[in-house]
Amino acid sequence: MAGKQVDSSLDLSHLTEEEQSSILQVLQRDLELRHLDEGRIRILGQSETDHARLRLLSGEWFSEVCSKRHQKWTSACDLIRASIRHRKTKIRGEFSSWCVCVCVCVIQLGGSLMSLFSSGDFGAVEVRGRVQYSLVYDAHREELLVKVHRCEDLAPARKSRSDPYVKTYLLPDKSNHSKKKTSVKKKTLNPVYDQTLRYKVHMGELRGRTLNLSVWHAEPLGRNVFLGEVEVCLGLWDWSCSQPLWQDLQPRVHLNPDSISSRGSIVFSIKFIPEGCEGEGLPLTGEVHIWLREARGLLASRGGSPDSFVRCYILPDASRQSGQKTQLVKRCISPTYNHTMVYDGFRTSDLREACAELTVWQREGLKTHILGGLRLSGGTGQSYGNAVNWMDSTEEEVAVWTSMVENPNHWIDTTLPIRTNLTQRSV
Repeated sequence: MAGKQVDSSLDLSHLTEEEQSSILQVLQRDLELRHLDEGRIRILGQSETDHARLRLLSGEWFSEVCSKRHQKWTSACDLIRASIRHRKTKIRGEFSSWCVCVCVCVIQLGGSLMSLFSSGDFGAVEVRGRVQYSLVYDAHREELLVKVHRCEDLAPARKSRSDPYVKTYLLPDKSNHSKKKTSVKKKTLNPVYDQTLRYKVHMGELRGRTLNLSVWHAEPLGRNVFLGEVEVCLGLWDWSCSQPLWQDLQPRVHLNPDSISSRGSIVFSIKFIPEGCEGEGLPLTGEVHIWLREARGLLASRGGSPDSFVRCYILPDASRQSGQKTQLVKRCISPTYNHTMVYDGFRTSDLREACAELTVWQREGLKTHILGGLRLSGGTGQSYGNAVNWMDSTEEEVAVWTSMVENPNHWIDTTLPIRTNLTQRSV
């Protein structure tokens, strides 16, 4: 059945990549079966002289029935598009399975559907060009406004053209809540958007966030093609600057998760209260107070906003009684804990042998796993004359612990990175 030219491509942007991949696999498998069937029909045509029987065995009768039933549509592509518009209100799970069935049935109408999934190689194109954007923070509404103005000299993804759009994430959150997109501009390497993407976020939280702007070619049925990206560290951004900025697009560098040195930062205060006499306002034994205020920019193991808590020990006591933890804060990149932990029984001399270990944990269902942590100590590698592997504090961590010891009865306020290279404590 001949079909007239379709002006707009099939838009499956509302589907997940997994659903699009399922549709693609069905179409590819159907094409293979059609090629086999065409060979079968050719053999039938050479051996079968009865036209009526040939019409029955070849399936020609079915194509004629379908063409009469669906004469309102002029091509198989239009039938799929019209059907999707009709069913957009259905829930995603029903739509996904229904769409696969439509593809299987409509392929029998005749005419090639290769144009729906033959999008060329899925390999990356050479990144080039630049993007113009500006950032404004609306303090009254507590909103970050990402204004995407335009792109220039983008790489052609398909036959000297691209259908580009810009996608943004407020990293480390890579959930759908963090994803924003501009509209798609058809057949241009110099798209103009002038669109504003909005994020509801506190100004203090932006210090631990990175804005990712990536440019993509929209492929109706296949995988979208990456055209380049830029990343903006919002902790270093000059918020007095609201003028549009041009920035060259960069190729994506895939990081090995094991190469990530930090998964955010912890904001806390620590204080040592020496032992004293009862009645003078000092405890009978020395106390270490750790006030865990918040974490910033937690990088979850799978992206998104994690459910997290902080656990603390003062080593060498790693017993269950020594362990304390904050409450669980759900679905938050920069959780506020506001929890104070108190450890007693310390003399000043004990602090040279001790280590305060703070670790950040993520809960997923019934399981928990560590994201990273820090260790406050003298960093000597020894405790009470024994070599220990948990005395591995960094220079920053040693400086905080030393300042606490040298300034008793005073809060030491600090922010330290949640490092991923903590040496596993030996049993």
